[in-house]
Amino acid sequence: MPETLVPRTLRSRVEDRLRFFPAVGLLGPRQVGKTTLARGIAESSGGRGKRQPPGLYLDLENSVDREKLADVHGYLRRQRGRLVVLDEIHRTPRLFEALRGIIDERIHGGEPAGQFLLLGSAAVELLRQSGESLAGRIAYLELGPLDLRELGRRDHTRLWIRGGFPRAFLAPSDGDSALWRESFIQTYLERDVPALGPRVPAETLRRFWTMLAHAQGGLWNGAAMARSLAVDGKTVARYVDLLVDLLLARRLPPFHANVRKRLVKSPKVYLRDSGIVHTLLRLDDTEAVLGHPVAGASWEGFVVETLIRAAPDRTRASFYRTATGVEIDLVLELPGDRTWAFEIKRGQAPPLGRGFQVALDDLRPERAFLVHGGDERYPKGSGVEAIGLWELAEVLAAAGGGQVQPKRRQPSNR
Repeated sequence: MPETLVPRTLRSRVEDRLRFFPAVGLLGPRQVGKTTLARGIAESSGGRGKRQPPGLYLDLENSVDREKLADVHGYLRRQRGRLVVLDEIHRTPRLFEALRGIIDERIHGGEPAGQFLLLGSAAVELLRQSGESLAGRIAYLELGPLDLRELGRRDHTRLWIRGGFPRAFLAPSDGDSALWRESFIQTYLERDVPALGPRVPAETLRRFWTMLAHAQGGLWNGAAMARSLAVDGKTVARYVDLLVDLLLARRLPPFHANVRKRLVKSPKVYLRDSGIVHTLLRLDDTEAVLGHPVAGASWEGFVVETLIRAAPDRTRASFYRTATGVEIDLVLELPGDRTWAFEIKRGQAPPLGRGFQVALDDLRPERAFLVHGGDERYPKGSGVEAIGLWELAEVLAAAGGGQVQPKRRQPSNR
């Protein structure tokens, strides 16, 4: 399947935001498909209204395109009526102040929405720079790698093993996919990380990245990481901040519940793309992954990313764990005061753990699921449904229909 033919579920949301906001910021790591998506939206934006021309794409890493914006106001004034896509805009921070004036001028002239689509691969930089100048004028969306809802249930093993970066997933073979992912990692180490700020030795960051892969989904222990790398705690915290900013790692916070139990306070840390996890650990195919101790944690991270991306807007994600080890792998707080709980297992007919049942008594979520590696859906008792990942992602996406559901029951204090 050619990359350009993989429909992205985020497209409709980007177009919806452009109908309301003057600017939309599209965040996502490199090579995830932001440019392909943005070009498609720009090309189809023509024809609205009175013979509106198609949108304009400018790559701000390209010196020719940067030169066009030497006179920002003059150049963009001539593009009025067109959607303008500015790729890697966080590398040209001077533009943000100019965009604020241009947007305000156009709003006063009766053009309130759909003016600019801003792309960036460093989330914090784009959020900080645009937030200072475009507050109230911009909405943000995040494009991740390809996910199960875009590819279909039959591709779930291939997607888990190779990850969702389009060129990795669509490579002719597992070997080609692994080579692409290795090149991707090297590009970040040698080019993108140094461009973002203080120099981090590539070898040190590679070791840290690999350590996170080994500890996939574990509780963050900065002190242990710092000792292993022979650096201080602040330095290792900066390393994880960097990977989170690049949208390559996720810090999943602990759920704070009103229960009479001592809860863990450290976040769990996941590398967000399972294919990157496998490449860092030199696991190039299904057999290698299944034979490695990381298989269960890798599957858990894959499920967590799939469900968070399928969830409705404004959903909050966390996990629940007590000091005694009672745990819920993923807790999603959906709009309308709805809480769903998820236990994640890789097997096709896994048992329901006692710790999960105790945790459900603590939280009393509206719905509870045991996510497994198969396709069947059936009740497990105690109000828990066993369900395959693809179907659960569809159920979760449908939960964003806007209807407010009953509030969850009050948690017990046992």
